[in-house]
Amino acid sequence: MLCQNCEKNEATTHIKQVINGDTAEQHLCADCAKQLGYGDMFSGFGLSLSDMFGGFFGETTQQKSLNAARTATERCKKCGFSFQDIVREGRVGCADCYRTFYDKLKPSLQRIHGRVEHNGKVSLSAEAISATAAQEKSPEQKIAERREQMQEAIRVQDFERAAQLRDEIKELERGEDA
Repeated sequence: MLCQNCEKNEATTHIKQVINGDTAEQHLCADCAKQLGYGDMFSGFGLSLSDMFGGFFGETTQQKSLNAARTATERCKKCGFSFQDIVREGRVGCADCYRTFYDKLKPSLQRIHGRVEHNGKVSLSAEAISATAAQEKSPEQKIAERREQMQEAIRVQDFERAAQLRDEIKELERGEDA
């Protein structure tokens, strides 16, 4: 197949791009690929013969430099993410990352969300925990609450829920008499 750019040389590079669900493919010769910025695509990976074969015999020069950088970089104590990892991945590693890198994350959070304090919804499990942590209601209060809920269920014609509440009321009344 000929290069789709110069239409002279044999195409040796296949480029496939997916942008917003649309796929575009190009077949380029080495010269055109280099001119269009698709030259040495593996240069950033550090693939040299010495590093490839050095990996069989011990730590490569790339691994040594990465390990040195890791020890010098501040990391989250829980997940091990660094701020550079967060920037590269586009996400934090865990909840502790917010505490560890608060000063660095604060401007981005402010810009994205308009604030740095959470004011979203509380999950049902958190509501359940806070409800049990709150003062325990007396049996009479529970019965009165269930009766109100049952009347509301009847009003909206949710008879299954009303029957469940009726059974809960009977159970509470039995427990109260004992």
